[in-house]
Amino acid sequence: MVSSAVRALGERLLANVERVILGKRREVTLTLIGLLCQGHILIEDVPGVGKTMLAKALARSIGCNFSRIQFTPDMLPSDVTGVSMFNQQTHEFEFRPGPIMAQIVLADEINRATPKTQAALLEAMEEYQVTVDGTTYQLARPFLVLATQNPIEYEGTFPLPEAQLDRFLLRIRLGYPRPEDELAVLDSQQYEHPVMHLAQVVSVAELLRAQEEIKQIYIDRQLRQYIIDLVTATRNHEDVYLGASPRGSLALFRGAQAYAGLLGRDHVLPDDVKDLAVPVLAHRIIVGPAARIKDVSATGIVSDVVRRVPVPGATAGR
Repeated sequence: MVSSAVRALGERLLANVERVILGKRREVTLTLIGLLCQGHILIEDVPGVGKTMLAKALARSIGCNFSRIQFTPDMLPSDVTGVSMFNQQTHEFEFRPGPIMAQIVLADEINRATPKTQAALLEAMEEYQVTVDGTTYQLARPFLVLATQNPIEYEGTFPLPEAQLDRFLLRIRLGYPRPEDELAVLDSQQYEHPVMHLAQVVSVAELLRAQEEIKQIYIDRQLRQYIIDLVTATRNHEDVYLGASPRGSLALFRGAQAYAGLLGRDHVLPDDVKDLAVPVLAHRIIVGPAARIKDVSATGIVSDVVRRVPVPGATAGR
């Protein structure tokens, strides 16, 4: 069955990544959802909580090539996509690929790059290709961008434009580990980092097959309408200046399918949609100026929307 195959793949990946990322099962699961949906993930958190290790562990678990881009204010778009160089021997231009030409890309501190450099990622994230000097180069599949940004330090940063935020399927926060998990981290890294011994547990072919299989997971028309109702409610909320886009509806739809598959089901439940509403929709919302003064957050708005909008077959607020 499709659902059992996806669940088995997810369990292997989850167990392997959790050898490195301890005590963060929900966050790792959300990352797997992004991977299965062929989406990209924005990790918004303070330094040192394991963002880089999560990307590395995922790449090693699948056997994908991994690339890390450290964004800085002086970085140029060609530093991301690559550049055409003139070969003196052949008298022809040759393309020197940039770090974006990998399967799993860690875009570290993405908000430190200028808007022009950030825009270099847009084509890659949306169309899985890059264009340099009029020539288009296809990216290998699977392709996943894990971008990070520090929510505390704003000096020398450039806010991500809405068009780019909208291209991230999910936004997650790892957060600090529990004391017992942090102690386990100290024990596991006494001699060397466990990521160095992480083995591949899923092949690229298996992953690509699972990405297609989750599309077969059934989602009832009432649930489809429920997704639309949630997204529409973000647009009409009194504290919202700009609500979630239709891309948000599709992300919630596909994410719910992947979530159901990871749980071993061949159909989506309302709880799947509700569980993913905040990580899928909150970063797509612009809070109104008056609400910002009252310290209203996009996360709080989405949570409020989930409480207000009636679930199919139930009563709102229950």
